[in-house]
Amino acid sequence: MNAHAPVTAFENEHGLEIRQERGQRAVFCGLTGIVWLHRKIQDAFFLVVGSRTCAHLIQSAAGVMIFAEPRFATAIMDERDLAGLADMNDELDAVVGRLVARRPEIKLLFLVGSCPSEVIKLDLSRAAQRLSRSLAPDVRVLSYSGSGIETTFTQGEDACLASLVPEMPAEAAQAETSLLVVGALADVVEDQFARIFSELGIGPVRFLPARRAGAMPPVGENTRYLLAQPFLADTARALEERGATRLAAPFPLGAEGTTGWLKAAAEAFGVSAGRFEAATAPGLRRAEQALAPYRAMLAQRRIFFFPDSQLEIPLARFLSREMGAELVEVGTPYLHRGHLDREMALLPRGTRIVEGQSLDDQMDRCRQARPDLTVCGLGLANPLEAEGLATKWSIELLFTPIQGYDQAGDLAELFARPLVRRTRLEV
Repeated sequence: MNAHAPVTAFENEHGLEIRQERGQRAVFCGLTGIVWLHRKIQDAFFLVVGSRTCAHLIQSAAGVMIFAEPRFATAIMDERDLAGLADMNDELDAVVGRLVARRPEIKLLFLVGSCPSEVIKLDLSRAAQRLSRSLAPDVRVLSYSGSGIETTFTQGEDACLASLVPEMPAEAAQAETSLLVVGALADVVEDQFARIFSELGIGPVRFLPARRAGAMPPVGENTRYLLAQPFLADTARALEERGATRLAAPFPLGAEGTTGWLKAAAEAFGVSAGRFEAATAPGLRRAEQALAPYRAMLAQRRIFFFPDSQLEIPLARFLSREMGAELVEVGTPYLHRGHLDREMALLPRGTRIVEGQSLDDQMDRCRQARPDLTVCGLGLANPLEAEGLATKWSIELLFTPIQGYDQAGDLAELFARPLVRRTRLEV
């Protein structure tokens, strides 16, 4: 163990062992969030202001897109920019001008900060304001940081959505109570949730982000919101500053999590128990049927989570309670106790949760435990596989639709897949 890594440990009110570690970390940066965000807001464009390394990262994460132009790019900072030999704002204005001329369908442009742009103190928020004025009313320009200096990769989505909140229209003072679902969801998942809320008689229901830049939902004191993702702390804070109220709930992963998430909305909107059961029973039945084949594969399997996506605690709850898996350690980059309280209450007593990371120490614990499955980032997967440990890439859980009843089986299959593959290789 690394004697220099500071560690504090305590037991919380749910009987969980909470450890806080500080030390070397291994995570992707927030730029990675562009890969799923650019598919969501259909007339938005993400322009990373960064180095060639940033461009390679985004392209590698997204894959090569042959048949369609992706809605992201990198304004590459070269040696002249870094040395101060060129005026960065003039260069940026020229790049944006060429981009908008080539892609007139862009209605919302995000300037995304990176480690290089932040190191040289390039003020992208001021640049966004300047460009918004010059491009109005056709294009709105916002900025947020995707830098990995102090953040993990899912915080890129949080920063992006938080930048949208001040731009959301104000809800009318006498507006009826509305529900806002917060977090980027695949369109098919969003449509499924919209149908269930309709069957529950809950409405109006809106989603953030909206699919079109001009359709961002209003917000105000009559807005009740549900987080669809556990990593949206800054967005939640911004919404509450606009008057919205969060509905405490588990996250919609698996049959149990989805039911608890929907129930939080149903209780807030006065839906009767009978109507709730009638609206959710078909989806719950489909989820149970889809999960059944994977329980035999995952039951009693020992799972180890490295901190990466902030999805770890809801996923651990799903694997433990619905799949019968054993939790060796649940690492998470940050632990928002308020947003995750309903999830932690469902974890088995004695579960070890590690907030933060001391990479060498955690690697030592993983090697000693020899879990059946390790959930981790790409950078750790190959060395652990070489040591004979089965791994699941945590980033795949962001690219794949996993929320809701109809995706519960797909979620279980993602964890079963590496175990099945290893079994075949051993045969």
